[in-house]
Amino acid sequence: MTVATLPRLGFLGVGWIGRNRMAALARDGVAQVAAVADPQAEALAAAAEVAPAAGQAGSPEELLEHELDGIVIATPSALHADQAIAALERGLAVFCQKPLARDATETRRVLEAARAADRLLAVDLSYRHVAALRAAREQVASGAIGRLHTLDLVFHNAYGPDKPWFTDPELAGGGCLIDLGTHLVDLALWLTSSQESGVETARTLSLHGHAVEDHATAELALGDEVRARLACSWFSSAGRDCVFECTAWGDEGAISARNVGGSFYDFRAELWRGTSSETLVEPPDEWGGRAIANWAERLRSDRSYDSAADELELVAETIGAIYAAAGRAGR
Repeated sequence: MTVATLPRLGFLGVGWIGRNRMAALARDGVAQVAAVADPQAEALAAAAEVAPAAGQAGSPEELLEHELDGIVIATPSALHADQAIAALERGLAVFCQKPLARDATETRRVLEAARAADRLLAVDLSYRHVAALRAAREQVASGAIGRLHTLDLVFHNAYGPDKPWFTDPELAGGGCLIDLGTHLVDLALWLTSSQESGVETARTLSLHGHAVEDHATAELALGDEVRARLACSWFSSAGRDCVFECTAWGDEGAISARNVGGSFYDFRAELWRGTSSETLVEPPDEWGGRAIANWAERLRSDRSYDSAADELELVAETIGAIYAAAGRAGR
């Protein structure tokens, strides 16, 4: 593969999220969708509308037989680790929906396979690419809010997942914590560039009769000075579709990135000083495909392992530590 060649990608799982990422790549012109695989005929038919020239494979194994440079995985979480490892061992780069795996042990297996194969690995931690959240990180890093001491991160989904496997602990690895909380933990570490985390308090609740939690809270220690307070839920009485908040509190100000009007897609960033507020970022912002586009752009010129993926281990370990502190294993 040369710099002038668009990477040829296989899509394993072409439900809504898989097709959304396919459409983003097609829009940005950074990769070719060469082949797709999904057990659902309806999903394959919908994928053909997005990428009509792509071949269709009858199984994950058959997909790997195509001439590919990378695989995009958007299947149930229980399948992620083994599917990623199989692709990496074939010399393919991998872009996977979160979580990369159901727990830290599986995550380490994937990372070890990626390093051994020296192949690019990334996970769709897409909120890092929201303009409002990137503005928040820049303000924290610049010292604009002074000494950071507290992060508040909230993600409440009034609907919850629409597929049964999400509430099966073996298939999903857990409930709202691993689904939504993975993003919050990642943002806490990313905003602070923390290399360590400790769980000070944690609580998980199952309020709607599922085998996994649908409400979770935790407080993390990020070094000696910063604490991150996390809360996430499914099926909440949120008064709107979604509540998303990421606020960094410093001794000279605060920076807050929040969703607008209950939207899952629109975010605003504001800088607060005392009683004053300055808007830094307003929607619209087409952020949904940026993570996969960045991965594809890198793959176009360099398919070797990127040490940035090492961060995935700490995210997985932190999620596991929250489950342990709450007295409830993810699976």
